[in-house]
Amino acid sequence: MTYWLVDSPGSGDGTRNADFWLGHLQEQGITDVEVCHLDEQGQWRERVAKDDCLMAAGGDGTVNGVAEICLENDAILAVLPSGTANDFARNLNIPDEPQQIAQLVAEGTVQNIDVAVAGERIFLNVAHIGLGTLPAREADGPTKKWLGQFSYVATLFRQIGEQRGFHAEIQTEESAMKGRWLSVAIASGAFFGGGHEIPEASANDGQLNVVAVKPRPLLQLLFAFLMVRLNGETPRRTSTIVQVKSPVCQVRTNQPKPVTVDGDEAGTTPFEAVCKKGVLRVIGREVVQAGRAM
Repeated sequence: MTYWLVDSPGSGDGTRNADFWLGHLQEQGITDVEVCHLDEQGQWRERVAKDDCLMAAGGDGTVNGVAEICLENDAILAVLPSGTANDFARNLNIPDEPQQIAQLVAEGTVQNIDVAVAGERIFLNVAHIGLGTLPAREADGPTKKWLGQFSYVATLFRQIGEQRGFHAEIQTEESAMKGRWLSVAIASGAFFGGGHEIPEASANDGQLNVVAVKPRPLLQLLFAFLMVRLNGETPRRTSTIVQVKSPVCQVRTNQPKPVTVDGDEAGTTPFEAVCKKGVLRVIGREVVQAGRAM
C-alpha cells in the first residue's frame, strides 16, 4: 500500500500544507509518503492502485476531488482537515488535533460511507441551489482567511435582503413540493454550511437530506438562522424550513439557477442526485449519527 499526500495549497489559511502534515505523519511511523497536488493529478492519478491510502490535505472541495480518485481506483480516503468549513471531517468525528489525526491514519480503521452522484459529479457534503450558492461563488479569499467558516455567514448576510426566492419543484421518492424557495440544500451527510447539523442524518444511512428554506421577512430569516446556530441542528419542519429524506432528489426551476456541489460551481438546474450507499472507503473510528429532529 502506498500513502499519497494530496496537497491543496491555499486551502483554509494556508498553514496546514504538505510539510505541516508530513511532520505529524512521520511521528506516527508513516515515513514513505508520495506528495502530490490535486491540480496536477494528470501526473500521478494513473499510478494510484487498489487499497492505496489517499490523504486529502485541504477543504471539502479537495476531499471531493480526492474521493473521486479513490472511487475510480478502489483506494482508501483519509481526511487531513485543512480548509475553511471541513464539514466532511465532522461526519467522521475526526479530531481537531493534528497529532491525533495522524494517529488515526496510522491506525487505519476503515468505514464505508455514502456518495451522492449528480450527473458526472459526486458530492460528499452538499449541493446548493439558490441563496446557499452565494458563499461559494462570492466569498473572496481575504474574507475566508480572516473570518474562516464565518465568511460564508458574512456573504449570506450581505445578500439575504436582496433575495426574493425562485419557483421550483422538489421531487423525492416520497413527495413533491412546489413553491417559491430561498434556498435548497441536498446533503449526503449530517453536516453542511460550516457545522449545521441535520436531524436524524448520517453519512452512511443511504439517504439524501433535502433542506429547503422558504422566502420570509429578513428578521424571521435571521431568527431562524440564529436558532439553527444556537441549537446546532436544522429543524425537521417549521414555517421557514422544511426537511425531507430520500435516496433520490430532483429539483426543477422555472429559470436556470446556479448549482454548487461541495463548494464548487456545478452548472445550473435542473438538478438530479442519487445516493450510492456505502461505496467509499474512508479512515475513521466512527460515522456520526446526528440527533433527533426538533
